[in-house]
Amino acid sequence: MVRKKLQTKTGGDKRKVLIVDDHPIVRDGLASLINHENDLEVCGQAEEAPEALKAVSELKPDVAIVDISLKSSDGIELTKSIKARAPRLPVIVFSIHEESTYAERALRAGAQGYLMKEVVSEKIIAAIRTVLTGEIYVSNTMAKRLLRKLASGKAATLSAPMDSLSDRELEVFRLIGRGYKVSKIAQCLHLSTKTVETYRARIKGKISLADADELLQYAIKWVGSSDKA
Repeated sequence: MVRKKLQTKTGGDKRKVLIVDDHPIVRDGLASLINHENDLEVCGQAEEAPEALKAVSELKPDVAIVDISLKSSDGIELTKSIKARAPRLPVIVFSIHEESTYAERALRAGAQGYLMKEVVSEKIIAAIRTVLTGEIYVSNTMAKRLLRKLASGKAATLSAPMDSLSDRELEVFRLIGRGYKVSKIAQCLHLSTKTVETYRARIKGKISLADADELLQYAIKWVGSSDKA
């Protein structure tokens, strides 16, 4: 449980940062790093999409930091919602998963930055300052990959089965990997069970899995311990 769904503070000309993550320890760690800077401060914290959207409207942050794996929502979809509500608000997405899976998706959703969780503590301040200037922040490896794709003028070769999934299919896949039943996934994503079943069928076809049991095992293996990180 979150101690306080929204923590607010005021302060001079500091740039305001909103943190969205469902783990209090992660939020507090980021807040400590950010609040240590003379020109930045955390204006609010949220653990789920509805709270985050409310904070965007009420707190008017200068930048939002959003985790991919929220308990009952998805950081990519939340990024799209934030950009629809506040088009000029820079969003930095971070995740335990490899950037090859999520970075380009995050940028397509409207994010200005992407960080792996393993380097967040080292890079987050640089990422915040970069996106506040209107620039994009990704790792050097990801930047080279995107430039190669742009230069080739062709769609990038799929490097993993999940690359073939749409954003919504990947979201369903992640929830399957967390052990959610169809009805729970439908509730989390505000979809009908029939629609979730359709997504499951598409995922099985794209990843070439035989049945629901094989899909479940594959998803669990992929998600691994990421949602606990």
